[in-house]
Amino acid sequence: MDNHIRIQGSERKPLPNARKLGPADPNDTLSVTLFVRRSSIQSALKTIVKEMEVRHPNERNYLNHEEFSNTHSAYQEDIKKIEEFADRYGLEVSEVNAAAGTIVLSGTITTVNKAFKVELCTYEHPEFTYRGRTGYVHIPENLKDIVQAVLGLDNRPQTKPHFRIRRENIETAKQRKTVSSFTPPQVAKLYNFPTDINCKDQCIGIIELGGGYRNADLKEYFTRLGVPVPHITDVSIKGAKNKPTGSPDGPDGEVVLDIEVAAAVAPGVKIAMYFAPNTDAGFLKAITTAIHDTNNKPSVISISWGASESEWTNQAIEAMNQVFHDAAALGVTICCASGDNGSSDGVNDGLAHVDFPASSPYVLACGGTRLDGAGQTIQKEVVWNEGEHGATGGGVSDVFDLPDWQANARVPASVNPGGRVGRGVPDVAGNADPATGYEVQADGQQFVVGGTSAVAPLWAGLIVMINQKLEHPLGFANPFLYPLPVQDQPLHDITEGNNIGYESHAGWDACTGLGSPDGTKLLNVLASLSNTGISSE
Repeated sequence: MDNHIRIQGSERKPLPNARKLGPADPNDTLSVTLFVRRSSIQSALKTIVKEMEVRHPNERNYLNHEEFSNTHSAYQEDIKKIEEFADRYGLEVSEVNAAAGTIVLSGTITTVNKAFKVELCTYEHPEFTYRGRTGYVHIPENLKDIVQAVLGLDNRPQTKPHFRIRRENIETAKQRKTVSSFTPPQVAKLYNFPTDINCKDQCIGIIELGGGYRNADLKEYFTRLGVPVPHITDVSIKGAKNKPTGSPDGPDGEVVLDIEVAAAVAPGVKIAMYFAPNTDAGFLKAITTAIHDTNNKPSVISISWGASESEWTNQAIEAMNQVFHDAAALGVTICCASGDNGSSDGVNDGLAHVDFPASSPYVLACGGTRLDGAGQTIQKEVVWNEGEHGATGGGVSDVFDLPDWQANARVPASVNPGGRVGRGVPDVAGNADPATGYEVQADGQQFVVGGTSAVAPLWAGLIVMINQKLEHPLGFANPFLYPLPVQDQPLHDITEGNNIGYESHAGWDACTGLGSPDGTKLLNVLASLSNTGISSE
């Protein structure tokens, strides 16, 4: 029928320790997500975002959802060609989201194998069974400049949550006085978050790829803190829902950590929970749903799930990075955890790796510290590194080049052979060590948890406070965080510790980025910046 060609960057290999059981059931049905070009449109968007990088937040003209949809959606003629392709191969077009650039096709394993020239098989891994493939995905030659990614063929778990539970009981620890733990408001107080802001006009979107929360836990937790119970809206994506497992050791621990930290430090904020399957297609759909959500309208999105860049296909990374770029044009800030396995990011190949999506140049990557203090006084703050028990992720991207706004940050060459110079991770940091972690509640249990998963919602909470006070969204934050005047001390520079591969030092480093926040000073600096721009030249 058609002459098929490879999609570059689509190659998959079986997971380590996975065993192929045989072909997938030919009669099973599945959905496949096609991410399509917006070539001249993408060029126009790049110009818009590039101009934003040197503009004061007050001067940025973010696109609204209607403008974006009207001027930056996928081409109708491209959509028509894909519909024709689907019809030829017996696939059903089940969803078209022109603004997001996604088209979902559904069909049986047999029809999908034929349409994309793949062989879907069932694989058994020690922890789960998944549908997978090896090699490349193929598309008809007439779609080669249209289709940029085909996701969802492989449904292996794509990411992991970045949280670490401290095993010692809260009360026992307090009695022994061996470690300190904090409620989220206590951490906010140490970081001098503003105290007079009600975030009633703001919404934080939180991406979850598993687990769930119980309303009874949230009511008990926030009542104990004396903070209003947040209004939460659940958004189901691809059939995923708020589904507590009953164990805080699993994804439930991540879900409640995100909610309890974000809503406790930003009183009055609304929370939109985007529950999606833990696959590349599910993750992409969660992000596109959140940034184009005209009902909840989150101004900040918190993401505490990720995986090493090496564990993603290049096509998936490029598709998600484009969506983060869209978020920048829409004025939506994305906060991402940088990982909990030091400079290796949990990959056992002897090399350094950074976590994606934290490595995207369009997100605020959040690293981790160990925070010691009381009241409003930070006594000591160092890089979080407990060795085999966890350490902040950070390093140099193998995928993304050094952004212009990091040009003066003295990002080092990668410690890997070849010394690549690329996007440095993280951008900022916050308390993440479980030994000085956050007191939370899930599945009827109180416990202390850390990890960079706590830092993403912490920064999300601070940013919605800033948005509320400034009465406009901060949006793409990185370009004006880097040149902020050091003398105003809006960030605490962390100069002690390492994440195994990289050392902390004065200024930006690949452990804690620019440092942890002084929330009030950061707000004041942003509010008083000159309207002449923020260029660091």
